[in-house]
Amino acid sequence: MTEKTRILIVDDEAPQRRILAGYLAKRGYTVLEAGSADEAMARLRTSPVDIVFTDVRMPGITGYDLLAQIHGAYPETTVVLMTAFGTIEGAVDAMRAGAYDFLTKPIDLESLDHLIARVCERQSLLSENRLLRQQLAEKYSFDGIVSSSSAMDEVLNTAGRVARSKASVLIRGESGTGKELVARAIHFSSGRKRELFVAVNCAALSEHLLESELFGHERGAFTGADRERKGRFELADGGTLFLDEVGEIPLAIQVKLLRVLQEQTFERVGGNVTLQVDVRVIAATNRNLEEMIVDGTFREDLYYRLNVVSIEIPPLRKRREDIAPTLEHYLARYTKEQKLKRKSFSKEAWTALLRYDYPGNVRELENIVQRAVILTRGDTITTKELPAVVKGLPQEPASGASALPLKLPDAVEKLEKDLVFEALRLHAGNQSKAARDLGLSERNLRYRLKKWGVTK
Repeated sequence: MTEKTRILIVDDEAPQRRILAGYLAKRGYTVLEAGSADEAMARLRTSPVDIVFTDVRMPGITGYDLLAQIHGAYPETTVVLMTAFGTIEGAVDAMRAGAYDFLTKPIDLESLDHLIARVCERQSLLSENRLLRQQLAEKYSFDGIVSSSSAMDEVLNTAGRVARSKASVLIRGESGTGKELVARAIHFSSGRKRELFVAVNCAALSEHLLESELFGHERGAFTGADRERKGRFELADGGTLFLDEVGEIPLAIQVKLLRVLQEQTFERVGGNVTLQVDVRVIAATNRNLEEMIVDGTFREDLYYRLNVVSIEIPPLRKRREDIAPTLEHYLARYTKEQKLKRKSFSKEAWTALLRYDYPGNVRELENIVQRAVILTRGDTITTKELPAVVKGLPQEPASGASALPLKLPDAVEKLEKDLVFEALRLHAGNQSKAARDLGLSERNLRYRLKKWGVTK
């Protein structure tokens, strides 16, 4: 209950209208009155309100007609119908017409208080949701993606055009190039922006867990399934489902995924009820799906369902004009986040950062800047705060110094880093191919990169 809540009472019977208005005014609300639907609309044009209580039976325009007019002109205003001829059928008709609730005269004041409290709570949530949606739309809009290169302009132009359609999109590019950021921008620029954007990392889950995560499961479907669980497709109904690393999906689940894309239907794990959904799928991969089709590890029919529109995000080293503005963007972001004074890069640090190839792409760059902001005590970030990989080989000890050479563990780790990053450069950042050449599992390679501050 708040004095800022504005209420309009619409009733052609002045005594009843004034009694109700007087009670609500004493409760701390701002109350307006109108004796007809026309007068009510005139009031709303000059004084917007939060809740309208309107009688159903009035001369000329009825309460139902007024409800339709208010919904058309002021959709965020809550309307409650009142009548002395209350029936269950009337209440049902009111709710179907879009009324929030239906009150029978004489109005029970305790019920009225509870109703207004519910409306205020609902409007507070709606206001928070609108603000959140606005913030998300701003954060993930195409305008929020840092870019000054023609290569990224082409990516964003394609993404902007496809956002208005319902087509499936396949986003391709190395790890860390910003595939999910582009996917979110597509969603928040589409007609589905008011619905959920649901993301799934297909490489992070085993086959059994991934199936349950995507499609949900019934109670008792497997050991540990002690309750029914909705999957990501159900959660994303009406919105967008983002399948990250779609090339990691096992063949058995690819079949079920293909059916959802074709028919928008599926069954939960352990269930036999067919569920219908309306979901737009955006997929992303850093793997060569065409090679996987030849190898028999990815279905060709699924590939064509996902690849209606293909967007290729070039690695950061191939659009070097984006490095400088991206560095500045994250520098401003993390100094603000840490509540610090604006920092700058020294000439030597700036040169080293511009020369670096960023095998981990934008995610690696972000990690480097965040680390430097945290470690820098003064206002200038120097090469001391940059990772060794950015600076290249360690500098030789000063002449005459008695510094010892690297200890064995440090020397081994340095050799590992050199080999790993060289393999990544040779394979354009493709971690699967780099791991194969190095004789490592892809998981082992990712562990090393994470340990060195290159997050995926």
